[in-house]
Amino acid sequence: MKIGFIGLGVMGRPMAGHLLAAGHELFVNRVKPVSQFLVDQGATACATPAEVATAADVVILMVPDTPDVDEVLFGTNGVAEALSPGKLVIDMSSISPVATKDFAARIAAKNCGYLDAPVSGGEVGAKNAALTIMVGGSEDDFARALPLFETMGKTITRVGGIGDGQTAKVANQIIVGLTIEAVAEALLFARNAGADPAKVREALMGGFASSRILEVHGERMIKETFDPGFRIRLHNKDMNLAVESARALEIGLPGTALTQQLMNAALGAGDGDLDHSGLIRTLARLSGQGD
Repeated sequence: MKIGFIGLGVMGRPMAGHLLAAGHELFVNRVKPVSQFLVDQGATACATPAEVATAADVVILMVPDTPDVDEVLFGTNGVAEALSPGKLVIDMSSISPVATKDFAARIAAKNCGYLDAPVSGGEVGAKNAALTIMVGGSEDDFARALPLFETMGKTITRVGGIGDGQTAKVANQIIVGLTIEAVAEALLFARNAGADPAKVREALMGGFASSRILEVHGERMIKETFDPGFRIRLHNKDMNLAVESARALEIGLPGTALTQQLMNAALGAGDGDLDHSGLIRTLARLSGQGD
């Protein structure tokens, strides 16, 4: 296929690379030195999102936040102004489910398809083509995009209609965020109680408290290796979406709100660009420990 890919960040670069390696013709925008290798391997650099949309049959977005998607799609020289009927837009960013429905309706007015397909799995999952992909949109559009998803991920689920992929991603981030906070509290408790946190983690890994987050992020907390990964700043954005959505739905998510506030504190302390396992530093500060 002729694929456009906009958003060549930590996640987007390997995702685009897998599509290129699979033999697709790739058109990219915002090429920087760190993503120049894609052009060297055969991708075509385009000056604007509109130029990408003109060249490609399917346009994939992987950008940080809701305003970024809005700008890429509908800003000056945006994707929407260059779409012709029958093309497909796939937003793999993690953004507002409400805004997603509006974006999809505006793209549908141009007789084009739209899927929201946020991912989970982090940089490791992106590099290993092992992402979990949560998709909202029509069955026909999903079937058309499935070969592309299978090139980038392993667990691919059509959750439902437009916006349902983003809803699933917000739910994912709630679970991940609260579990990171719980693991951080447990290891901080172990350390201050005089036990070896590494041994405590080892013991817990054999019990009901075992989790992928205890395994991977718990090790990062113990070793204090907080290179991202997935930045606290970006996870906090997702937790904000959860809190805002809870307010709109008039439901209480107290654990989510607490973790979002802790992430706010991490940003205020200058830790926003650490891996989200770095949240343990924020909890330590609450007890008068650390810098």
